[in-house]
Amino acid sequence: MPFVFETSSTATPITFVTKSSWDQVAETLPPAQRQFATASAFTARPGSYLALPAPDGAIAQILFGLDDDGARSRDPFRPGALPGLLPPGSYRFANAPQDTRLAALAFALGSYRFARYRKADSPDVRLVPPEGVDAAEISRIADAAMLARDLINTPANDMGPGELAAAAQGLAAEFGASFACIVGEDLKAGNFPLIHAVGMASDRAPRLIDIVWGDPAHPKVTLVGKGVCFDTGGLDLKPSSGMLIMKKDMGGAANVLALARMVMDAKLKVRLRVLIPAVENAVSANAFRPLDIFTSRKGITVEIGNTDAEGRLVLADALALADEEKPDLLIDLGTLTGAARVALGPDLPPFYTNDETLAADLARCAVKENDPLWRMPLWPPYDAWLDSKTATITNAPSGGFAGSITCALFLQRFVEHAKSWLHVDIYGWTPSAKPARPEGGECQAARAIYTLLSERYA
Repeated sequence: MPFVFETSSTATPITFVTKSSWDQVAETLPPAQRQFATASAFTARPGSYLALPAPDGAIAQILFGLDDDGARSRDPFRPGALPGLLPPGSYRFANAPQDTRLAALAFALGSYRFARYRKADSPDVRLVPPEGVDAAEISRIADAAMLARDLINTPANDMGPGELAAAAQGLAAEFGASFACIVGEDLKAGNFPLIHAVGMASDRAPRLIDIVWGDPAHPKVTLVGKGVCFDTGGLDLKPSSGMLIMKKDMGGAANVLALARMVMDAKLKVRLRVLIPAVENAVSANAFRPLDIFTSRKGITVEIGNTDAEGRLVLADALALADEEKPDLLIDLGTLTGAARVALGPDLPPFYTNDETLAADLARCAVKENDPLWRMPLWPPYDAWLDSKTATITNAPSGGFAGSITCALFLQRFVEHAKSWLHVDIYGWTPSAKPARPEGGECQAARAIYTLLSERYA
């Protein structure tokens, strides 16, 4: 559901106020509107909303409360609540919020509703682009985020490996990119044993999606996204509560496709490659088992310590393929570890890299875009925890400590030639609705990474 900005010259104004500015703003209102606000007990509390009437009964303007500067609860996306509050119509910002660009983006993101299976209950509200804001860029980012949300929110019966591949193929066709897909037993023939092993128990064949776009002479940027379309945990079966939102386990793939959409739509000067191992981690007689050992594409033997640590397995083969090309920048995204959520919660994904410049630039872009990320260490002493007595490494070290770090260290074993590597352990889901972030599938890290790529390769 693409977001469209309005061009109306008669749009209803939205006036942003804070508790500290409310008295001053109230003095500028016509007496009848000031009296109406007083009678309505409007106090400019953050997130509060009031429609002020005109003499003819129409809406004269909207008042919307924001956090005061420096408030601990300050949320640049608070204006993203407006699309769910406003009646149908066209609107414009009458004054500047704390960050006009982020407020416009939040408005666009807040207009999202997942409407595949029932009619959307959101009113038709449009926004006139604020002065100085690049409406095309905001639309580009919002449309990509909505793509990620739609893919994640679609249940697994309609979003298996084949459907994910079809979505990727459609995106490739839209921007004139090449598309290839290795399916089923061809994965074994093509030397992708880990992807095949994880996906072989499902009657929906595993596959490796491969998109290539851009001038081969430009810097090589490769994106790898975990595409586990549903995760039962395999033979190390999850409890029912743990499976409840496992349709989101392809969130890394969804966010990689969203990022690719932004990159291609902006025509960044990169040679882009997107690799998505798309599988379903199911249970059947031929499911891979605990203590099975597989030789990965890179030649590293991997002992299966837990079949529920499957995401790092499929990413390992895809990263090995990506690394063979020696890209300038290799990025992987995946919904990988509960340990990351224990450490940082659902809203703050950890990222890992040994490139100090990349780390600093990404952290800055994350703040700029209100797309939070937090750097975690690739702590070398923990690398020994991956050791196996019967193989080179295990996919699930015992002990339970530092699970997100050991996952990153596992993936690092498969990256050798890339000039720079970034790993992000996302959640891909908003557990409870927030302004601009409805409950459900979420676009995480993609906006921050896109801003980084835009700065480097515009």
